[in-house]
Formats: sequence, C-alpha cells, structure tokens
Amino acid sequence: MSRILITGGSSYLGQHLVPLAAASHIVHHTYHQNQPNLPAAGSQLDIRDETAVSTLITTFQPDIIIHLAGSNRGSDMASVIRLGASSVVWAAREVGARLIHLSTDSIFAGDAAPYAETAVPTPVNAYGRAKADAEAIVQQHANSVIVRTSLIYGLAQMDHGTRWMAEALAQGQPVTLFNNQIRNPVWVNSLVHALLELAHHRYTGILNVAGRQVLSRADFALKLLDYWQVQPRDTLTIAPSDGSWPLNCELDLQRATAVLQTPLPGVDEVLAMNVRIHSA
Repeated sequence: MSRILITGGSSYLGQHLVPLAAASHIVHHTYHQNQPNLPAAGSQLDIRDETAVSTLITTFQPDIIIHLAGSNRGSDMASVIRLGASSVVWAAREVGARLIHLSTDSIFAGDAAPYAETAVPTPVNAYGRAKADAEAIVQQHANSVIVRTSLIYGLAQMDHGTRWMAEALAQGQPVTLFNNQIRNPVWVNSLVHALLELAHHRYTGILNVAGRQVLSRADFALKLLDYWQVQPRDTLTIAPSDGSWPLNCELDLQRATAVLQTPLPGVDEVLAMNVRIHSA
C-alpha cells in the first residue's frame, strides 16, 4: 500500500480526508494544537519548523504528501503558509514524494473571472499574497499538483464558516452576507476524492477543483443556513463587501472535468442528493 502523509489532519478538510485515505493507504497525519480523533497515526508538528518537518518525512518515507496545513488569520498566518510550503517542498524533494498542495481562489483580484489554470495570481490581501507565494514555492518540485479550490462545505458536519454564522446568530450578534463575492463552493466529499485521485495520477501543475455551480457568498450561506435549519436570523443582513477580499473568483473547471473522474457537483445538486438519500 502507498504511504501518504497528510499535513493539517485536524482541519475540516483533513478530518474528512484522513479516514478516506486510511481505508486504502498507510496514512500518517499532522496537527498543530488539537489532536483529532482519526483512524490513522498522527503527530504534533509546527509546519514552519524545517528540521521537524524533514525528520518526520524522512522517517515516515511517504510516497505522497498532501499538504493541507495552513492558516487564514492571526499574526503568524503568512509565515505558516510560506514557511510551511518551503519546509514540505524541501523534504518532499529529498524523499522523492509526490506532492499535492492545497491552494485557493483568493489568490486572484476577482476582476477577470473565470480564472483558468494559466491565470497569473493577482492577490489583493495578505492571505492571497502568502498563498500565491506558496504556489511559487511548490512549483519548484516537479512532481507536484497545486489544487486551487474554493469554499469547502459538507452536509454531515457543519463547516467552520457556517458554524460561526450559526453561533453568532444564536447570540444575536450581527452577521453580514456579501452579495457581490462570487465563488464555486466545493462539497468536501468531492474534494477529498479528487485529492486522492490526483495522488495516483500523472498530472502535474495547477488544477482548479471546485463545484460547478457559481454562487454569491450570500446565496451560498443562505442555502446552508436553510439546510442546517439555523434560526433565528434577526441580526442577519445582506450587503456588498468592502473590497478587502476579491469579488468574482469563479474558477474555470474545464481542465478538471477532463482530467478527473471525480464528479464536481454544485451546491443545489449536492443538497438534492442528500434529500433523496434521507427520504429513501
């Protein structure tokens, strides 16, 4: 069986990916602070520590590394993203491992959608700049795939963004949904299957992997709030964003649909499938 190292096993995506990967691979995952309850060996790791990353990877000798660990907030955000990518790339090259790196649609300014894999990053904030730099670092490793994706959600476990909204609304705190930020939300089940498919694929380079339905963040959030039956919503408002985050980051999925066997359904398709499953 192939050996897979998954960084960021405690993330929302990691908690879905590790169990699926462990069913058919020898898996080791990493976490930074909170140890998740997962069916695979795990270890605490500061992804910025090049020596610690190198020691783990040379000891485990993975055939494939799926790099999910990162940050989108806090004073250490940029260093986690940049140094983490650098540490993982260096060690992956040393052991000859294939590398799958998770990137984001937020590397774009949002003024030239839809974005194909050939689009050059045009970040407008610190997070986007750090993720764009990480992509450049990963491209130094020939046997790598940069997966650009969008808002990740699931229907078995509430994603972090929806949970934040639900908790804030329950406490009567204001929640604003942006009606001018456009994305391709991706079902976590689709994304984890795509990542594992790419782990054993010959494809290298950049690949957009997201849901095929394009939605505003407001419409997307309302669909999930409806699904989870979140009430009350007295403090919810819908308005345009201030532009500190990119607006239209629609990803072109033509290449992904040609390369992958994994389907990439949109939000409405996923919700409809779930209704059919529960009504059967």
